[in-house]
Amino acid sequence: MSTIDVEIIEVAHGGTAVARGPQGRAIFVPFALPGEKVRISLENEKQRYAHARLEAVLEPAPERITPRCRHFGTCGGCHWQQVDYPLQLEFKERIIRDQMTRIGGFDDIPLAPILPNPQPWAYGAEMVFSPTDAGEIGFWSPVERRVIPIEMCPISHPDLVTLLQDIDLTLPGLRTLSLRRGDDEALLAAIEVDGVEPPDLEADFPVSVAIVLPDKTAASLVGDNYTVQQVKGRDFRVSPGCYLAPSPAAMGLVVDTVVRQAALRGTERVLELYSGVGTLTAFLAPDAAELVAVERNGDAAADTAVNLEEFENVTLYQDWAENVLPLIQQDVDLLLMHPDERGISKQVQDEVARIRPSRIILVAEELAITARDGKRLRKGGYQLKEIQPVDMRPQTYHILTVSLWELP
Repeated sequence: MSTIDVEIIEVAHGGTAVARGPQGRAIFVPFALPGEKVRISLENEKQRYAHARLEAVLEPAPERITPRCRHFGTCGGCHWQQVDYPLQLEFKERIIRDQMTRIGGFDDIPLAPILPNPQPWAYGAEMVFSPTDAGEIGFWSPVERRVIPIEMCPISHPDLVTLLQDIDLTLPGLRTLSLRRGDDEALLAAIEVDGVEPPDLEADFPVSVAIVLPDKTAASLVGDNYTVQQVKGRDFRVSPGCYLAPSPAAMGLVVDTVVRQAALRGTERVLELYSGVGTLTAFLAPDAAELVAVERNGDAAADTAVNLEEFENVTLYQDWAENVLPLIQQDVDLLLMHPDERGISKQVQDEVARIRPSRIILVAEELAITARDGKRLRKGGYQLKEIQPVDMRPQTYHILTVSLWELP
């Protein structure tokens, strides 16, 4: 494979940087930084762009530092350990502006300064592994194109790394193993295997074990079938297969932003889609006249019933949003949506256009959702009032945004 030398001109979404090849073709290079001269080998070449493999940094940028993790550059979990944290935040703000302009078509972007994570290292409450060819567990390496064993992970909580080292797991048909740490220091291992038959399993260390079924509900094998995550001093039960905030501290910043943008006065009717285990619901309910929450995952709905048992103004639907929205006939003052990486379906978009809530708050952990679905909201007559980024996953390219949309 031939190599070429190029100069890096800018960062790009997805953990890469951009160089320009002959005829101005964009070349996306992982682990490189603006201002650097690097040697690359081209892969996956297209007419207008190409992806490349970084072979060597010939002239490093002044900002380049030594990564903390020995797996950095091979493991696909982190993308920016080679720069200090403040520059990572600057990169993310630049990428938001670029994506909202190119994908969303927005010119004047009301972007608030990104809220930094109070804990840029050792924040991760969950580690998700896949089996290696040798029967170990590890992370997928986009460089080696295989699952590689992991010895360390400085963005994950140290208790999870210790638990990883204590696990001796041999399960036929293993697809993924998730390790979670609750804020009560309890540990949980959740396994996904081919089929639904629970494996024979013994645990000789203090950890709960659960099997996650194809519908993302879970069955307990050993110990408790949930972890407890604390957000802003409030405990939430979270079952395996349900959304667990990667960083509880950053989730507190998300809560603060949602509450601020909602600006509830006690008279509003709130509709929340993709409500998970009720983390955001719990902080909106005290100031809402009525709150209707919709969550399709049965375990998440059960967790919500426990997490929000003191509220009498919350109605919970355990169903798909596409099925519940046609039942909503009353006026909605505020719509809150926190979709997964698939974003908002066309059917949901159509129902939102019918209901026409006065205000919409969109919490998105994939920037393309904010740009793409926000473009649809603007076509429906909504004005973008604010984008508040929150750095949920430091050392990575992932950007969580909380955006506020209003009818004029």
